[in-house]
Amino acid sequence: MSDAYLAPGLPTPVAAGDGLDAPFWEAAAEGILKLQRCSSCGGWQWGPEWICHRCHGDALAFEAVDPRGRIYSFERVWHPVHPSLEGQGPYLIVLVELPQAGDVRMVGNLLGDPAQDVRIGALVEAVFEHHREADPPFTLIQWRLAGA
Repeated sequence: MSDAYLAPGLPTPVAAGDGLDAPFWEAAAEGILKLQRCSSCGGWQWGPEWICHRCHGDALAFEAVDPRGRIYSFERVWHPVHPSLEGQGPYLIVLVELPQAGDVRMVGNLLGDPAQDVRIGALVEAVFEHHREADPPFTLIQWRLAGA
């Protein structure tokens, strides 16, 4: 597998047509991780919604968070989940918990050797994989073990 995890033929990750997650993608293009936070109750959430998961308020904004967390769970994928991924396995998918954002969890690829030992609770940091030459341009948020 190459350094880029997005195989040709996969859908390009772009903002939803309604613009709800546009601030997330715009921040990622700048190397910043932004998640939704409710101005009423202070709760964090991911994925983006029009209302708060906790208080059902609609005063939500995207705020920058430290792009570091810990592995909550993981899966070593051996079978392609999309025809474009045929021959791309194995690869690692992690569920990353972000303690500075209310323990919100995000899914992403874990970069590096797909046979590496993965420990629950291991510290990880975001890697912003920019694809500025694509049409439209996009940025993937990947994860790597902290200090790797």
